[in-house]
Amino acid sequence: MSATLSSSPLWRRVAEAQLGVREVPGTKSNPKILDWARKVGGRLGMAYTDDATPWCGLFVAYCMTAAGIAPPPIAVRAKAWASWGEPLDVATDGAVLVFERPGGGHVGLYAGETGQAYHVLGGNQGDAVSFAWIAKARCVAIRWPTGEPRPAKAVRIVGAKAPAGLSTDEA
Repeated sequence: MSATLSSSPLWRRVAEAQLGVREVPGTKSNPKILDWARKVGGRLGMAYTDDATPWCGLFVAYCMTAAGIAPPPIAVRAKAWASWGEPLDVATDGAVLVFERPGGGHVGLYAGETGQAYHVLGGNQGDAVSFAWIAKARCVAIRWPTGEPRPAKAVRIVGAKAPAGLSTDEA
């Protein structure tokens, strides 16, 4: 249900290469997640010291930074991505999707959709980098990096129906 990875934008390919990275339960943290924070640096807007801190924004910031694209100020905040880049009317492979959730927001990358839900590649989804189905009604912004070429035609990966059990709280 996803686009051919080789045709995806670089930041999406970086994200997909991280699939399976998980938080470390308890007081320890995954050194890979902490390394993402080090690589993004001051654009996070805060000192990031453990993977118990919500990290969906950190994950997208890392993917963009690895692709040579500056994330928004305070990139660790999911809703900071809602005004970053340029708005899109229609989601396409690799677009940044920003969602409402109880207690805050969530951000991830577009990987597909059905009539009711987006297939989202993101961090801190089930405490891991994973794919999740999130209701379209929760989406508050669809964004694209400023200055990056948009696909000539929107690449939409559409399925008939999302599986049961849409994600409701990604933190």
